[in-house]
Amino acid sequence: MRKIQPNCWSEHDELKTVVVCSPTIIDVPDQRTADYVGWEKPVHHEKAQENHENMIKAMEDEGIQVIDYSHYLKGVNAELNPHLLNRVFVRDLACVYGNTVIPGDAGATMRAPEYIHAHGLFKEWFDEEIFNIKANNEMKALENGDVFVLDKNAVFINTGLRTSIESLEAIQKRIFAAGFSEIGLIDLPRTGETMHLDMNCNVAGRDLIVAKSYMRLFPVQVVTEKDSSYTMTGDFLQRHGFEVLWTDKVKHTVADINFLNLNPETLLVSTKINKSILHDHPKLKNKKLIEIDVNELEKGGGGIRCMTLPLERR
Repeated sequence: MRKIQPNCWSEHDELKTVVVCSPTIIDVPDQRTADYVGWEKPVHHEKAQENHENMIKAMEDEGIQVIDYSHYLKGVNAELNPHLLNRVFVRDLACVYGNTVIPGDAGATMRAPEYIHAHGLFKEWFDEEIFNIKANNEMKALENGDVFVLDKNAVFINTGLRTSIESLEAIQKRIFAAGFSEIGLIDLPRTGETMHLDMNCNVAGRDLIVAKSYMRLFPVQVVTEKDSSYTMTGDFLQRHGFEVLWTDKVKHTVADINFLNLNPETLLVSTKINKSILHDHPKLKNKKLIEIDVNELEKGGGGIRCMTLPLERR
């Protein structure tokens, strides 16, 4: 594997390289089991694999390099990894802040092995000044579905069910050193439906964010290297150039909210997305939508954004 030069300063620039991981080889056979492992519904792994292959093809057809990290595992890691139920949700493993990769830390012990497996590979793929594998040593929990890189100045992070404020305090200096001047911190409800920030809102283009309406009621702590202050969510996002489409139409969180920007004009979306949300704003009406069936994968509680970890955007 060649050394990779990560580059992500937004959520909407043209995607060039992305990491994925194929689904587990284990079925979740019934609703009771699904409830125990925190999934929405039972899942048949062969159908999930077919969904995942179609997602990869859709990205490759757009000229995107797709890296399945599981193909590079060796030894005992390669033997264990296919049995990890949540390994497909790679977004949580790390985040590219500009040209720096900061590792996450599992918010649930069930997910700990996949973080170790992926970070071991990242240590080989990135130079040490880009990816410091020890950067999460002081963390208690940080899953990067809670992180949005808004622009070259600001990141937006949720301290919720799977991400602790102590972890964010531990990496603030690294985020500032990566070139960002502001960190917006929000503390959303700690429920399965609102588990991560990207289950509540998403960047839909260079100047538009789609968000569940209730978020407008939450304050954001704006942290800089020198001080901190508070503002409301809408004001924080608008100050960074984003209009917010507040919506109450989200029926299925991962299908309606958890899409992926392939470039400023194109969204990769679930076939189950509620398109009426997109029709509510003129900036979305002319978007190119590439629809893929990820229904079996979504039963695991995550969507397309959860299953993709961008490394390069241009």
